Amino acid sequence: MEKKIMLGNEAFARGAYEAGVKVISSYPGTPSTEVTEAAARYDEIHVEWAPNEKVGTEVAVGACIGGARALSCMKHVGLNVAADPFYTAAYTGVTGGLVILVADDNGCHSSQNEQDSRYHGKGAGVPVLEPANAQECKDFMKYAYELSEKYDTPVLMRSNTRISHSRGIVTVGEREERENKPYEKNIQKYVAMPAMAKKLHIAQEKRLNQIEKDSREFPINRIEMNDKKIGIITSGICYQYVKEALPQASVLKMGIINPLPKDLIREFARQVEEVYVIEEGNPFFEEQIRAMGIPAKGKDMFTIQGEYSANMIREAFTGETPEHVPAQPAPGRPPLMCAGCPHRGLFYILGKLKKTVMGDIGCYTLGALPPTSAMDACLCMGASITMAHGFEKARGAEAAKDTVAVLGDSTFFHSGITGLINMNYNQSTGTVIVLDNRITGMTGHQDNPSTGKNAKGEPAPAIDIADMARACGVKHIVEVDPFDLPAVEKAVKEETAREELSVIITKRPCALIVKQPNIPHVITDSCKNCKKCMDIGCPAIEMENGRPVIAAERCVGCGLCKRVCPFGAIEEEVK
Repeated sequence: MEKKIMLGNEAFARGAYEAGVKVISSYPGTPSTEVTEAAARYDEIHVEWAPNEKVGTEVAVGACIGGARALSCMKHVGLNVAADPFYTAAYTGVTGGLVILVADDNGCHSSQNEQDSRYHGKGAGVPVLEPANAQECKDFMKYAYELSEKYDTPVLMRSNTRISHSRGIVTVGEREERENKPYEKNIQKYVAMPAMAKKLHIAQEKRLNQIEKDSREFPINRIEMNDKKIGIITSGICYQYVKEALPQASVLKMGIINPLPKDLIREFARQVEEVYVIEEGNPFFEEQIRAMGIPAKGKDMFTIQGEYSANMIREAFTGETPEHVPAQPAPGRPPLMCAGCPHRGLFYILGKLKKTVMGDIGCYTLGALPPTSAMDACLCMGASITMAHGFEKARGAEAAKDTVAVLGDSTFFHSGITGLINMNYNQSTGTVIVLDNRITGMTGHQDNPSTGKNAKGEPAPAIDIADMARACGVKHIVEVDPFDLPAVEKAVKEETAREELSVIITKRPCALIVKQPNIPHVITDSCKNCKKCMDIGCPAIEMENGRPVIAAERCVGCGLCKRVCPFGAIEEEVK
């Protein structure tokens, strides 16, 4: 057997490959993105980026009805978008195996909340598996398809930031090629009308009860008996922390976390003096274990917010603060858009004009931070448009003249189109600004329906955003280069003053995929120290001895600073 070092996400993809998966449809979202990217390297699998997670899940369900094994991957908030098909697929079951992979983000590393996806698994009534290292990511993925087909159910595979992005040694095997299961028309199973759904719900509850009964023997659960004074029930990344912090403790490591393996939990609890539950996030295990009559300790010792660590667990049990070498002081660096980012010019103008900005999820959310501070709200994917519409309906048409919605190209396709249709249908006079940087930037440069490439990098039809806006009923559409500040300012002023719905599209590729000429700029002796160049928040411009200077090693030569300088004191560096 060959061994490789893999990210957890790469191991998930390898598991899907070895399990004979034929179709993967996902939406990129940190920390889950690399699963689909890694899977795209396998020619045997059809891999695609869907416009959103709901679409990706529905594609996977369709593939399963067609008899193939399928996978859809997303981050935790994406599972909210996919919840509609996910909950009903839990009723209908599957023909081919179906796994939905969701990656939670404890600690909010790249997300707007710390949602605990275990509740989605419990609410939908599907089995949930949670691996603890890269090897288990691969092995659990293969086992998930066995469970899916044996019990006729979707399986939720739960990861998180640490599991997805940690590396480990993985023993890899060969792909198991599988013929599609025969398709048979079955209205009673797959047409979720009320009369059928009532029966399907009963069947779903029955199979979940069977899974719970059988879970005592699942090989992904194990009891590790050591010192019987302390018995710890845990799963996933917390298992790794427990083994490092308390190597002598007895541990029940659960691989299936919904339904809980209750018979195994009772057996373990009888063998130890005290039971502790260690789980990041909400007391999902603890509350259920207490309801079983087991006096478990847990959240009274730990926090609901954020990530855990071996040191945190060791200190909670021993009271000892581990010795550590303090980090060396480093200069603070606030999160900023990259040098040369095409979004910077727009937010400079929006801040200058003091517009109320309903924002969205993407790199451009950084426009909320100083020095531009040009964003007022950010809720979820696509909400910029609908929030701007609601703001207008609450405050009147005059308020719309000082309000804009801002979202990216991928977000527009994800869930902005329906909001734009709603604005047109309900006669909004607002202005929507779509930032078209030719890529899905925040999650690491994945293609989307406007880029002209698919998930495997092959040519694909490109949807024109302006044409899509026209199809939604928008009559007034302006396309501008966001580095052309006079044109951007003119467009924002004119379109917000208009008493009809309008769309502005800023078009310039992400600076990380299409490089600028890379001729660094310098601030000459003509500088009056007005510090206007500091207003754009470029990471290449810094203060030195009370005056702004441009760090040549960070400057990409975009020239935006030159455009905002009122005294012509910034020029291309002559070498």
